[in-house]
Amino acid sequence: MSGPLALFGAGGQLGRELLDLARLRGEAIAGFTRAEADICDGNSVRAALERARPRLIVNAAGYTAVDKAEADAAGAEAGNAVGPRILALAARDAGIPLIHISTDYVFDGSKQGAWIESDPVAPLSVYGASKARGEALARAALPAHIIIRASWVYGFHGTNFLKTMLRLAGERDELRVVADQRGCPTAAIDLAEAILAADRAVCAGAEPWGTYHFAGQGVTTWHGFASEIVDAAALITRKRPLVTAISTADFPAPARRPANSQLDSGAFAAQFGYRAAPWRQRARETVSRLLRGA
Repeated sequence: MSGPLALFGAGGQLGRELLDLARLRGEAIAGFTRAEADICDGNSVRAALERARPRLIVNAAGYTAVDKAEADAAGAEAGNAVGPRILALAARDAGIPLIHISTDYVFDGSKQGAWIESDPVAPLSVYGASKARGEALARAALPAHIIIRASWVYGFHGTNFLKTMLRLAGERDELRVVADQRGCPTAAIDLAEAILAADRAVCAGAEPWGTYHFAGQGVTTWHGFASEIVDAAALITRKRPLVTAISTADFPAPARRPANSQLDSGAFAAQFGYRAAPWRQRARETVSRLLRGA
């Protein structure tokens, strides 16, 4: 297969990471920010595909403000359901496969163990429901799709939990963090690598269509994640605020979160031969790079 990757959502946290990684690897990639190609605008999408003539499309665009979505259901629906359908239909018409990024928030968190791809979705929030509809609409529109559900994504770009904790650790003497929600922190760099691994498989002639889970190795709570971030930062800053465990009830938010967001990434590893790094390793690497500027 020839042509570049066409990346929608190039201005976001994952999009910027994927652009950097693809260029580092010498992969041809055409990135489109929302201003350049809005996935909710079919004419804009088709024009972008006509310009890029890609071998594969990556949708890293979407509405990610989980709490804001509770009062902005129309915005979440547009970015996370309508947009992916428009993109999938354009991909179908152009005969191009699609990789679409989704979330652990399509689950209700009631399962004790790790979620697998065949588990029924039952989102608790407007955001999660919009992402679940986006998955379903993309599947219905385009058989040649790969949907990747990720968990607790963070990285060097944009706004995310790790960067917020790092900032607060420099400002406060105590951080109060929820300890009764668990998941698998996933570095955006690993998710970008996963996308390139899937692209390689498709370019090699495989047809690995379907839904996959991909997340960092290991499980923790938001409190455990924050503690690791603070510990890693303290090695550089010598400032170590107290990280106090609290319950979800102690930190009310507009959107309900799953108590268990742990994803089983075994199917992705078996199909594409790639696993994320252990979450602690990546978290410490990210903290060091952000603080040292390296």
